[in-house]
Amino acid sequence: MNDFICPKCKEHIRVGDHLVFKVKNSKKQSGILLLSPQIGNYTNVKHPTFKIVQGEFLDFYCPLCSNSLKSDIHQNLAHVIMQDVKGKSFNVNFSQIAGEHSTHETDGDSVHAAGEDAGRYTYFKIGDKFKKYF
Repeated sequence: MNDFICPKCKEHIRVGDHLVFKVKNSKKQSGILLLSPQIGNYTNVKHPTFKIVQGEFLDFYCPLCSNSLKSDIHQNLAHVIMQDVKGKSFNVNFSQIAGEHSTHETDGDSVHAAGEDAGRYTYFKIGDKFKKYF
């Protein structure tokens, strides 16, 4: 199964069947959000008292180093590193807009898009820009 790593501190953020993130909603309230590690699976788990409104921007942070995971690609995207079972690394950029299903996975040579909203972010450039994270 793929593993996921913070691009800042290089620590693992996958625990069992979830990716663990600290997020802040538009009211600047913080909560823990668990996401599926399967690209294109947009299920999530959070505490019922942590309110998220569809369409609002959520700031994603590493739960270990607390650094922002905001992508260099677009302000609406978060960035993590995925490693497959063979140790190959991929950049994964996903939407920070609640309810927006958009994920892009790249290895520096190609881009795989997932989610019905992925077309909103179709200007990925392949090459050195992605390799700097590995």
